[in-house]
Amino acid sequence: MKPQTDIDRVVVHAPAKINLCLHVGTRRADGYHDLESLVAFTEFGDELLIERDGALSLTIEGPFSEGLANAHDNLITKAARLLATRTDRRAGARITLTKRIPLASGVGGGSADAAAALRGLVRLWNLPASPGELHDIAVAIGSDVPVCLDSAPAWMAGRGERVHSLPPLPDMSMVLVNPKVEVSTAAVFRELKQRQGTGLSPPSVPFADLSSLIRYLKSTTNDLEPPAKEIAPVIGEVIKEIGRLPAVSIARMSGSGATCFGIVENAESARQCAQILRSRHPDWWVTATPLAPGEFGDVKPG
Repeated sequence: MKPQTDIDRVVVHAPAKINLCLHVGTRRADGYHDLESLVAFTEFGDELLIERDGALSLTIEGPFSEGLANAHDNLITKAARLLATRTDRRAGARITLTKRIPLASGVGGGSADAAAALRGLVRLWNLPASPGELHDIAVAIGSDVPVCLDSAPAWMAGRGERVHSLPPLPDMSMVLVNPKVEVSTAAVFRELKQRQGTGLSPPSVPFADLSSLIRYLKSTTNDLEPPAKEIAPVIGEVIKEIGRLPAVSIARMSGSGATCFGIVENAESARQCAQILRSRHPDWWVTATPLAPGEFGDVKPG
């Protein structure tokens, strides 16, 4: 990224990450598992307001702010400190996070926030950070952070450090559902008994239409879905409820859960699905969102 004119504040969108499929390989010597995943991003997500300041601070607000009281240990502040150290930058920033993504929900909320902080601080601090430098910082923060840097369709492999950009996916929308249970990623991996393993072929050409994408997805799985259901059986109920809706082409869990998604053709269908699910399960968190069209050009002067 090239240095740009100094500004005093930026607003950065942090879109939710969806693992359209997720195959798990064997455990590595470093304790991580090799993964393969087709990743997409939604228009729905968190938002960061980042302003110039003499010190680094983080304020968290929004519907899911309560569970993030310890701002010091948040991935956002970790990202900011690491970026400052790696670039020898001594500037501060006042960061306000509007937290809309449920916590520990399998859609990369914390990782998306950290990646958004990196994008925003590079702009605010006017840093000449290259994509390679940002990628190395993202890898040091967490496995899902590298793929969230561009927030664009991608093939993710390794423990998440290998990210290959893909062409835009077909137009579609999603209904996202979380039964308001938090599922530990570590616990899900401990319960993992069967897996597809690595070797899944990434898409070599753009999908012609939504039907071709659905056909591809039906040949894949989310290997973490069965162990997550063992830990939180309500996840199975959520997937069944989404799958019963006539507009839904496929229903699946994202990441290690507990958020599940259903793919539909358009925003109106997604809204209708969300209304039905809210009426049947008022205790669940439900939202409708279009898929993000491609890489987010989302760092905007405040």
